[in-house]
Amino acid sequence: MTAAASAALRLPVAILWHMHQPQYRDALSGEYVLPWTYLHALKDYSDMAAHLEEVPGAKAIVNFTPVLIEQLDEYAERVARHLRSAEPLGDPLLATLGSEPLPIDGEARLALLRALLRAHRVHLIERNPPFLDLVRLAESLASPERAAYISDALLHDLSVWYHIAWTGESIRRSDLRIAALMSAERGYTAAQRRTLLELIGEVLAGILPRYRALGASGRVELSVTPYGHPIIPLMFDLHSARDSQPAAELPKHRVYDGGADRAAWHVAESMRVFQEHFGERPRGCWPAEGAVSTETLALLDGFGFEWAATSANVLRASLGDAADDPRSYERGWRVGAQGMRNFFRHDHLSDAIGFEYARWHGDHAAEHFAGEVGALADRLRAEAPQDFGNRVLLIALDGENAWEHYPFNGYYFLRGMYAALAADPRLELVTLAEICAREPETGVLPAMKAGSWVHGTLSTWIGDPVKNAAWDLLCEAKQVFDRVVVEGALDESAVAAAERQLALCESSDWFWWFGDYNPAEAVRQFDELYRRQLTNLYRLLQIEAPSALSVPLQHGVMSSGAAELGGAMRRSNAG
Repeated sequence: MTAAASAALRLPVAILWHMHQPQYRDALSGEYVLPWTYLHALKDYSDMAAHLEEVPGAKAIVNFTPVLIEQLDEYAERVARHLRSAEPLGDPLLATLGSEPLPIDGEARLALLRALLRAHRVHLIERNPPFLDLVRLAESLASPERAAYISDALLHDLSVWYHIAWTGESIRRSDLRIAALMSAERGYTAAQRRTLLELIGEVLAGILPRYRALGASGRVELSVTPYGHPIIPLMFDLHSARDSQPAAELPKHRVYDGGADRAAWHVAESMRVFQEHFGERPRGCWPAEGAVSTETLALLDGFGFEWAATSANVLRASLGDAADDPRSYERGWRVGAQGMRNFFRHDHLSDAIGFEYARWHGDHAAEHFAGEVGALADRLRAEAPQDFGNRVLLIALDGENAWEHYPFNGYYFLRGMYAALAADPRLELVTLAEICAREPETGVLPAMKAGSWVHGTLSTWIGDPVKNAAWDLLCEAKQVFDRVVVEGALDESAVAAAERQLALCESSDWFWWFGDYNPAEAVRQFDELYRRQLTNLYRLLQIEAPSALSVPLQHGVMSSGAAELGGAMRRSNAG
């Protein structure tokens, strides 16, 4: 049997890992307020590369956002400069490993202590008994009344164990420096902390080259998201939120001025950053949050992308009478006369990895997942054998956020999953670029209803009063940006800086976190980061920032609501 004939008997399975972290650097101070970019690089991006490097037959698509690529570059350079010449690291948590003195102020020391406790209790803290002992001591001091008892020695020891806990499983199992630090348990010296910082610097500097090498080997297809991770359907048309939720409340501003041009800027810039780092143009795109619409896909098609991907929930809403036909799924679709193929993730199987299998034993979870995929292959072949050659199963999810909830950072699950899928004669691990090259038959949709991977709607980013207030602040800032540019008050370099800052303000991540369903502390942090991003935009435009940016959005909405209620009551009393 030829290789082509053998492949035709197998179900193509494409696994897409989306790697993204928003811009955590404070736009005004230049310091990183939250450490998640470098911690996920140390723990997750390193491990995900190791599995693909080491498991025979493993293959995947790895999608990078340019804003993450740039942060990885910046962190690697900051660590290198600090190790060379003691330049500030610009990240308070990472600086606890460097040569910079710890803060003296009691409030700052307490904040640092609390930051060093932010880790999964079971999988990152209790797994390491010396770390658990330190955490219990730190918890007894984590109050303003006892902050004076927080010693430098405690903070330094906590920091070493915190970073060991956040180190990827593949590194823990292979790097003798980690083994030596773990054996020491306490009393870490400046030299030992520097050793750990050197390791972190090596990991950060190696992430992008490792994935570039995986791409060159054919084991990985690298794809991209538009630059700042914006919700492009809403940039084109805020009313697109009503495609899936006709009664959705919209911001006071009904239009994001010039949104189509801004969307095109994000796509063009993503391709530039991607090509600069990986040496080739991306062939595929995971739009931010899998948020698509007819206009979004036309934009990507116009830039020459071969494929885009999103959720089956979005396809379901766009299929009309064919929505209940199981043969509509696990296949590619085109929209109108566009040449680009669109693929739709299997939501149940993707979400099982993201949210379910963390509670299972890793080997059992991998076996069960592979069994589910194999059973799906049998069903697809049985229901339409003549169409089996046109099918493809897409598994797509975040490549970093799930593993903290897995034992051993998902090590046994991921190794077992890749191995089982690669060994199953019913299955073929592929990339979406490979599928496009085979030119399977695709369905044709007249239009794509706007939606995302989250329930097939855009409600995570618009419709809530605080989300809408955030959009109004952005819309007003964009109007000021347009006016200043038209007036010609800034030179070319200043306009370019403001344009790039605007892109960071357009990120989906700010709108994601607003809403009372998220942890209050996380909402507070992202609220402040967002308002400071906007404040910096005004600064770059040489315009005084509006006073609204000094007030947390939740407070502003509550005050506005109270004022409107008071006005309504006065009108009622007058009547």
